[in-house]
Amino acid sequence: MNNMNAPKILPWIAKKAGISDELALKLWRRAVSEAEYLTGNSEGAEYWGLAVERFLGIVEDEVGDTPEYTLTPAPRLSWMWHHQSRMSLLSLMAAQNAYRYWQNTWEGMYGQKHAA
Repeated sequence: MNNMNAPKILPWIAKKAGISDELALKLWRRAVSEAEYLTGNSEGAEYWGLAVERFLGIVEDEVGDTPEYTLTPAPRLSWMWHHQSRMSLLSLMAAQNAYRYWQNTWEGMYGQKHAA
């Protein structure tokens, strides 16, 4: 795993979770390794999505096991990733619906010209 592929948001997540940048990078490498194993790829949307999801889960597990964060737990970060995924799917669904509408309208107009 190349450190150059670590997300730029890694230090921010580390700070929010109360862990060092070094630990965050170590957890990122673990997440990338797991994503590569599970997808069989080291690139692509499915791979990167799973890598980020695994990373956030691993960070949450790590922070949950740290005694200093038992009284004031670090914010859960995975909701942000799931929300972004849902928003992306909604955009895709909207684009598909617009395409279907356009296609049905075009077919309706084209069909009417031949019927006349």
